[in-house]
Amino acid sequence: MRTTKLPSGEEVPVLGQGTWRMAEDRSLRETEIRALRLGVELGMTLIDTAEMYADGRAERLVGEAVAGHRDEVFLVGKVLPRNATREGTVAACEGSLRRLGTDRLDLYLLHWRGPVPLEETLAAFEQLVAAGLVRHWGVSNFDVSDMEEVVALPGGAAVQTDQILYNLTRRGPEYELIPWCHERGLPIMAYSPIEQGRLLDHQALFDVADRHEVTPAQVALAWVLRNDGVIAIPKSGDPAHVRHNAAALGIHLTHDDLLLLDAAFPPPLSRRPLETL
Repeated sequence: MRTTKLPSGEEVPVLGQGTWRMAEDRSLRETEIRALRLGVELGMTLIDTAEMYADGRAERLVGEAVAGHRDEVFLVGKVLPRNATREGTVAACEGSLRRLGTDRLDLYLLHWRGPVPLEETLAAFEQLVAAGLVRHWGVSNFDVSDMEEVVALPGGAAVQTDQILYNLTRRGPEYELIPWCHERGLPIMAYSPIEQGRLLDHQALFDVADRHEVTPAQVALAWVLRNDGVIAIPKSGDPAHVRHNAAALGIHLTHDDLLLLDAAFPPPLSRRPLETL
């Protein structure tokens, strides 16, 4: 498994597993747990979840999936903006830890920016780190101006990642945000790297997939992973799809492939507001 470094110096897999929309259908629970466990076996040991997902049920599902293998997994959690006061962040983290059945999170993110002043949330993150409940912290859905505000705050230099929507159809971050992060050694974490499957019927993806004898989804994922400093967290509750995701790391997109994809999904020529789902 290829890795990238966090600003702390810790190496994490560039391909992890997302859990948004998992644990919403009880009939799929066992299959989703098998998928997560298979992903860990294949080296996709970074698992991203959040207190918001399925009202906490996704965290319980992750906890069951990693039981007995906690030390092999890099767990990422998120606090909702409405809970992101100093006391509320600590309480939210403690709730996530109970549902996950663990004593610490490896990375804890502010899910998106809300009304609570950032300095209050960062103070809570520092408290959680000092208590050993969180090892690292970061943010999600933050644009450049937000990131500049974060790093200017006391303790803000400890931010480890910005989790954002990034895929072939959401290339806006390439203009300013991704270069800003890369200059600072700050990896981005790309959620919905295949746009929840909505981009997979595009002819350009089929053309590139045919060249490599792979699927369009694997091409879309390989494209997100083409550069260093990007961590992709595709969600899949299907073990077969998990195997396909892992195999995408072995796809080397050629110069001609990238030109074809650029023509079909043009890179940004000016700054765009950060998109979210």
